[in-house]
Amino acid sequence: MPKESYIYTEALTKEEYAFLEKKAEKEGAQFYKVARVLMAFCFIIPFIFAWFQAAEGDEIEIEIAFSYARYFFGVLFLLVFAGSIMFVSYKRNLGKLHADLKDKLKVIERTYIKRKQYMPHNNSYYFYLESPNKLSIEVRAQDFNNYANGDELNIEYAAHSKFYFSYF
Repeated sequence: MPKESYIYTEALTKEEYAFLEKKAEKEGAQFYKVARVLMAFCFIIPFIFAWFQAAEGDEIEIEIAFSYARYFFGVLFLLVFAGSIMFVSYKRNLGKLHADLKDKLKVIERTYIKRKQYMPHNNSYYFYLESPNKLSIEVRAQDFNNYANGDELNIEYAAHSKFYFSYF
C-alpha cells in the first residue's frame, strides 16, 4: 500500500524571507550582468561578420557588407533571439524567486525516507525521499542514526522556486 504525502502552505519566516531576498539579489545581479554582455554581443557580432565579408570581397561587396540595413537587421535578429532566451531564463529561475517573495509562502510536505546513505568522502549524511519535489536532503549525524527507512519526515521549501529550507 503506497504511503500518501500531505502538503500544505504556511507563511515564510523572517529568516527564510531574508534568504530568498539575498538569493534573488545575487541571481538578479548575475542575470543583468549576462544581459548586458549579450546586448553588447548583439551589436558587435553583426559588425564582425560584415568585416569578414568585406575582407574577402571587392569594393562593391564591401559597400553591401557595411550597409546600415544589413547591420540593423543582424542586430534586430540577435536582440530578438537573445531577448527570448533571457525571457525564458527569467521565467524559469528569477521569476519564481520573485513570485516567492511576493506570495511569502512556503510548502510543508510530509514525505517518507526511501533510503539513508553516508558519504565518507565528505563526511555527510543523506536521506533519499519519496517526494516528487525533493529527491534527497543532507541531515545531521544524530538524525541519520535516529531515523529509519520508511519513517515520516516533513520538509519545507519555497512554493514557486522549490528552494529547500529545512526538515523536521
